Amino acid sequence: MRTHSGARFWMAVLLLGVGLSHCAELQPVRLPPPQTDGGKPLMQALKHRRTIRQFNSKPLPQQVLSDLLWAAFGVNRPDNGHRTAPSALNAQELDLYVITAEGAFVYEAGPHQLRPVASGDLRGLTGSQPFVKETPVSVVFVADLTRLARAKPADREFYAAVDTGYVSQNIYLFCASEGLATVVHDLDRAPLARAFQLRPDQRIILAQAVGYPQD
Repeated sequence: MRTHSGARFWMAVLLLGVGLSHCAELQPVRLPPPQTDGGKPLMQALKHRRTIRQFNSKPLPQQVLSDLLWAAFGVNRPDNGHRTAPSALNAQELDLYVITAEGAFVYEAGPHQLRPVASGDLRGLTGSQPFVKETPVSVVFVADLTRLARAKPADREFYAAVDTGYVSQNIYLFCASEGLATVVHDLDRAPLARAFQLRPDQRIILAQAVGYPQD
């Protein structure tokens, strides 16, 4: 029995080492500057805002991904680092984990780039619905509760959930403006937390799928 446990331990270490080496092969992705002009007027975007669960598997061009992430939670006031969505106490506690067929990345709003955190196609971990495996981009909202140190402990997860709603609506409006499909869905958090190697004080809130609508 002890031998089997030891074998399982070293197999886990080996697999972890392989995963980390694969992640090391991924490089940060410097996104092109967001295009902040154009798009539908706000009232038209609101008129067309809707949930769509049928996706085309065609990848999003890098410029569209850049615009999407900036609209979601990018820096719109570079002089003070403030963002396109509000956050409680300006804690900016949300991180957007971007999952594609190539791997998982964290959106870094300041340099406007994607930092790799895991390699391989993790889209299947984002939910049980069939569409999640085909959606070109899944945005997973992760709250770092340590950044909410000024809030009462009992309020921190509530604030993070509210702030997620602001960012999610930005994504909905961007998709309505650009003719993209999107849907917010719940997910099994534990496997993703392990894949992202999250700390205990980081919380996965929701996931939002984004892509082109099915023809």
